[in-house]
Amino acid sequence: MRLALDTNIMGYAEGVGDARRCEMARSLIATIPAGQIILPAQTLGELYRVLIGTAQVGPRHAREAVLSWADSFEVIDSTWSAFKSAFDLGADHGLQIWDALILSVAAEAMCRILLSEDFQDGFTWRGVTVVNPFSSKPSPLLEGLL
Repeated sequence: MRLALDTNIMGYAEGVGDARRCEMARSLIATIPAGQIILPAQTLGELYRVLIGTAQVGPRHAREAVLSWADSFEVIDSTWSAFKSAFDLGADHGLQIWDALILSVAAEAMCRILLSEDFQDGFTWRGVTVVNPFSSKPSPLLEGLL
């Protein structure tokens, strides 16, 4: 089963945020086979911004962190088709365009899960279910993967 990571999960794994979420994100990513994880390219740009802005690391460190993620997992580019679907998600479900694009790319990459805390936990679209790994109620989909 393929899954996509949202920027917030990657940010926590990089140590940006509270200790509990950071450790949970690192543990989760280490547990899932790397071949099952995809990264929408959008998330790498957002991670760079988070590392420079929120974590206040230098551009060289941010670049190295982003390239390390790209070396470790498959990166999926945004297509025009994904953008059109993202526009639909924005219009039909009120999602912000960049979040919608991440979900749309995950759907095009045939993922079953998008790990994120930024969407409604359990929201399903085109076969992709958003799972908040920090939720007090564990996801059966995620538990089945682990």
